Amino acid sequence: MTAFRPHSAHWGSFDAVVEQGRVVGVRPFAADPNPGALLQSIPATVHAESRIDRPYARAGWLRGERRGAQRGDRDFVPLPWDEAIRLVAEETARVRAEHGHASILGGSYGWSSAGRFHHARSQLHRFLGLGGGFTTQLTNYSYGAGMTLMPHILGTNDVLQGPVTDWPSIARHTRVMLCFGGLPLKNALVTAGGAGAHEYVPWLKQAAAAGVRFVNISPFRGDAPEFLKAEWVPIRPNTDTALMLGMAHALLSEGMEDRGFLATHCTGWDRLRPYILGESDGQPKTPEWAASLTGVPAETIRALAWEAARQPAMLTATWSLQRAEHGEQPWWMLVALAAMLGGIGRPGEGVAFGYGSLNGMGTPRRKLPSVGLPATRNPGGIGIPVSRVTELFERPGEILQYNGRDILLPDIRMIWWAGGNPFHHHQDLNRLRRGWNRAETIIVQEPWWTAAARHADIVLPATTTLERNDIGSSSSDRFVRAMHQAIPPQGQARNDHSMLADVADALGYRDRFTEQRDEGVWLRHLYERWRQVAGKHGFDAPGFDRFWAEGHVEVPPPDEDFVLFADFAADPEAHPLNTPSGKVELFSDTIAGFGYSESGGHPRWQEPAEYLGAPLAARFPLHLLSVQPATRLHGQLDPGPVSAASKIQGREPLLMHPGDAAGRGLEDGMLVRVFNERGACLAGLRLDEGLRPGVVAMATGAWWDPLPEEGGLDLHGNPNVLTQDVGTSRLGQGCAAQSCLVQVEAHRAAAPPVTVHRAPRPLERPSERPV
Repeated sequence: MTAFRPHSAHWGSFDAVVEQGRVVGVRPFAADPNPGALLQSIPATVHAESRIDRPYARAGWLRGERRGAQRGDRDFVPLPWDEAIRLVAEETARVRAEHGHASILGGSYGWSSAGRFHHARSQLHRFLGLGGGFTTQLTNYSYGAGMTLMPHILGTNDVLQGPVTDWPSIARHTRVMLCFGGLPLKNALVTAGGAGAHEYVPWLKQAAAAGVRFVNISPFRGDAPEFLKAEWVPIRPNTDTALMLGMAHALLSEGMEDRGFLATHCTGWDRLRPYILGESDGQPKTPEWAASLTGVPAETIRALAWEAARQPAMLTATWSLQRAEHGEQPWWMLVALAAMLGGIGRPGEGVAFGYGSLNGMGTPRRKLPSVGLPATRNPGGIGIPVSRVTELFERPGEILQYNGRDILLPDIRMIWWAGGNPFHHHQDLNRLRRGWNRAETIIVQEPWWTAAARHADIVLPATTTLERNDIGSSSSDRFVRAMHQAIPPQGQARNDHSMLADVADALGYRDRFTEQRDEGVWLRHLYERWRQVAGKHGFDAPGFDRFWAEGHVEVPPPDEDFVLFADFAADPEAHPLNTPSGKVELFSDTIAGFGYSESGGHPRWQEPAEYLGAPLAARFPLHLLSVQPATRLHGQLDPGPVSAASKIQGREPLLMHPGDAAGRGLEDGMLVRVFNERGACLAGLRLDEGLRPGVVAMATGAWWDPLPEEGGLDLHGNPNVLTQDVGTSRLGQGCAAQSCLVQVEAHRAAAPPVTVHRAPRPLERPSERPV
C-alpha cells in the first residue's frame, strides 16, 4: 500500500511516497510554481549505504588515545545506546569539572533540518546552555563579514537577510539592476527552513518582462540565467571595490552625485569624497585606474555609472562577494555608490544583498518570524566568529580581535557537533584536521558517515527528518509546513532531542531540558506561540489540529509593495537609522576607532594577497572560485543520484575556459589535479567559454575523501582543501574562501576509487574490541 506524507526540506516542500516502510519517491508540493530537481535525491539519501546504523566509539579513544590523536582512522567499535549515553555524560561532566564550561565547543550549523523543533543546532545549544554554558559560534560562513559590517553603516541586517525591497517594486520601478556576483539560479533552489514556493524564477521573469535591464558583473556568464538576456561584465575576481570606486569617480567627474541625499541622509561624505578623487592618498580612483585592476574597460565603467544615474537603478551583490580578503569593502562601497545615486529608500532603487543568494529574497511577505525554539542562554561560555574555528583550536589563551573586541580564546577540550559538517564549510581542511585533533573528545550526532563523523570519538546516529514529526518554517517563505513522520527510524537512529534528553537525565536536568513535553506537545506549543505572534501582525492562523491535518498554512502576501528604508528616505529625522549618527555612515567613527589598519573608516581598495594581480599568481596563475552547488545543498544530498550524475569519473567538475585548458594540454572530461601550497584534489574537467580566462570554478560539497597520509590528495574534489583559512579582516573575521590561487595539471596516473559514500567497517569481533 502506498502512503503520501506531507513533508519539507530546505530544497522544497513535498509529499513523501512511502511503500513498505521505505521512501520510494517524492511528489512536489502542489502550490510550488517551480519545484527543483533536488527533491529526487531524497529517497536514495535517506536509505544510503553511508547511514550510521548504531552508536560507535573510536577504538583509540577507548584505549585512552585522546589529545593529539589522529582521527579519521575509521577504527570504530559499535556500542549499545545505554553505554554510549553513559560515556557521553561522564565525559561531559569530567571536562566541565576539570576545564570549565568554555572548554566545550558546541559546534553546529543551521542547515541541518528544515524542521524547527528537531533542529540539531538549537537542540544542542539548548542542552549545553542548560548544563552551564559552552563556546559557541557567531555570525556564519554565508555572509559573516557583511552581517558584522551592516549594523555599523545601515543600522540593520535586514539589507542582507530580508525583508528587502521586493520584486513587485523592482518590476514596477527599476530600469537597470546592477548585479555584482550575478543572480545565480542554483542558489534559489534552497530556503533555510523550507520552501513551500520557489518564486525566484517567476519573479525574475516578471521583472525582465517589465523592461528591467540586468547587468551581470561576474567572472562567470552563467551567474545570470539566459532568459534575462543580461549584459555580462567579466570582472577579475576580488576587484569589485575598485570597479565601484571607478564608477563613483565617473559620477563625480560629471557632477551626477545626489548632493542633497548625501547632505541630509549620510554622514562621512566629506571624508570619502577626497579618497575617491585621490586628494587624500594621491591616487584618483578614475575608471582608467579601475580598469587596470578589474580588467573591465574604462568606457564600460563610465557607462555603468552614468546609466545608473540617469534612471532608477537597483544595486545588489551576492553574499559570496564578501567571502574574500577585505570582503567588507565591496559591500560598504556598494552602499556608498547607492547613496551617491540617492536611491536608498526609493521604490525599486537603492541597495540590497542576496537577491541571487537564496530563494525568498525579494518575495513579497509579511514580516513574521519562523516557528522555532526560544533562544538559548549561554551563561558560562563565549562566542567566536564561526570562520575562526581553527584558530580557536590552535591558539588557546591568545587574543582574537573581532569587531572592536578582544576575545580570549579558551582551551577547547571537547568538540560536540550536531547537524553539520565542518569539513564541508571550513577552509584549508588539512589545517582544520590538525587543529581538530587537539581536542580530547569529539562527539558527533549525524545521520551519515560524513567527514565529521569519521573524525569523531563518539558517533551518535541521528534520524533524518523523514523519521520524525516536525514543522517546516522560514521567515523567507509564506508557507508553514507540517512534516509528518514517513518511515520508522533507520537502524538504531534516534532524534537529537531524544538522545540529548537521555544525556541530560544522566547529568540531572532532564526535566529542564524537555520541560516535560514530548515531541507532539512541543510541536503544538511552538506552533501556538507562532500563531499568537501572527495574530498580532494581522494574520489569523488556524489552530494546530487543523494545520496538522491539512499539512500546511499559507500566510497571505502584504497588500502593498515593500521598499527597504522608505520611511528613512522620506524623513530621516523622524525615522533615523540605528547607527550612531542616525544616517548612512559612509565614514564610521566607530570602525575607525577600532584601529584596524586593514579596515579604516570608509570603504577603500585593499589589494588581496591572493588574486590575479598578486605576485603569488606567478606560481599559481588561476583564481579558484568555490561556488555553491546546483546538485545538492552544501554537502547534503551528495550521496544522491542528482549529485552523482553531475560528476566526471566520480569526481566533482572543475570549470575552466578552453583557452586555459589548451595552454595546459587539457581536454574536456579528463581527470585533473588542482593544487596549491595548502593541498590538492582531483576533479573532472569541464570546459566553459562563459568563464573569464584565468578563472576556474568548482562547487563545494563533495564529501572529503583524502588519502591517509598527512595532507593527502583528496580523491573526490572538495575545493576547501585549497581555500585559505584567513579572516576577511579583524572587523568582520568572515570566511575569505574566494581569495584563492591554484594551478591545474593533468592527472594521468590511475586514480583510486572514491569510497567516502560507504560506511566504514566496524570492529565487530570481540578480540578486536579494546578492553
